[in-house]
Amino acid sequence: MADTQFDVLTIGNAIVDVIAPIDPEFLKREGMDEGIMHLVDADRSAYLYDRMPAEKRMISGGSSANTAAGVANFGGRAAFVGKVAQDDLGDIFADDFQQIGVHYSIARLLDGPATARSMILVSPGGERTMNTYLGACQQLTTADIKEEEIGAAAVTYMEGYLWDPPEAKKAFVTAAHFAHKHERPTAITLSDPFCVNRYRDEFLDLMRSKTIDYVFANIEEAKALYQTDNLHDAVQQIAKDCELAAITMGAQGAMAVHEGEIVTVPAYPVAEVVDATGAGDLFASGFLLALARGRDLRTALSSGCLAASEVISHIGARPLRDLRQMACEHSVAI
Repeated sequence: MADTQFDVLTIGNAIVDVIAPIDPEFLKREGMDEGIMHLVDADRSAYLYDRMPAEKRMISGGSSANTAAGVANFGGRAAFVGKVAQDDLGDIFADDFQQIGVHYSIARLLDGPATARSMILVSPGGERTMNTYLGACQQLTTADIKEEEIGAAAVTYMEGYLWDPPEAKKAFVTAAHFAHKHERPTAITLSDPFCVNRYRDEFLDLMRSKTIDYVFANIEEAKALYQTDNLHDAVQQIAKDCELAAITMGAQGAMAVHEGEIVTVPAYPVAEVVDATGAGDLFASGFLLALARGRDLRTALSSGCLAASEVISHIGARPLRDLRQMACEHSVAI
């Protein structure tokens, strides 16, 4: 393989997160299920924004965008592909990535919907309920996928949330084709049980056809993928369907499944879980960067869990501490 320009390139929905803590009754009043990502239209997005507490934070986000940010924070070379509009929120998104050192060169959407935004409601205890208006990010097409960028990345990582608009699906598959053409692995995060239940057969086909090499999931996503209540059964089946699976288990840590071997590491202790937003995204950043640098699975898992422990200790899906320094403090050789 040729030398790489990027350790990790991620592809997904480019979204500006609007984050606020809520009281326990808010979700009931608004008829929402806690911990689930709800898709909303522009009107519903505006309605929720007006009813959220005043102490809102706005930051560029989106699942795989958060992963790219985590890679950069670790000191890795990150790139992101996702669509924003030529508007104020699009400026926030692009400027943020420039500041944190993530390569982002996609053309802005000039005619069409506004930049996507997600109203993230954080319950006491840290669980997050997302209400996402996808807007411009659904306009990603194959024209936005550049072979020279994909081929220059050690691994290309895509999010299940992207697997909805027909043109975005084509972009997803095109990116996988370019990665494999250049002998680079591909990865997907299953994103949410909502996504899995909607696209189970298609996700399984991506894995079984070897379009996707690595799969990231949490316990509920893994069980939903195989329609079982037994995690062990899900693990046995996912081991047959992909080259490598990484499964996060919350306070119990994480596991990797590869060539019949299961490696498990514990979670890093956290004094208080403030906001679980981005935990899986940041886990993927540490795990993928470690793999890109040739580290073993245990190191990759530890790197991922370390990043996740940092992001759940505060509001927001981006790390506030220097992850590279944290890795040194915990003797994680990422």
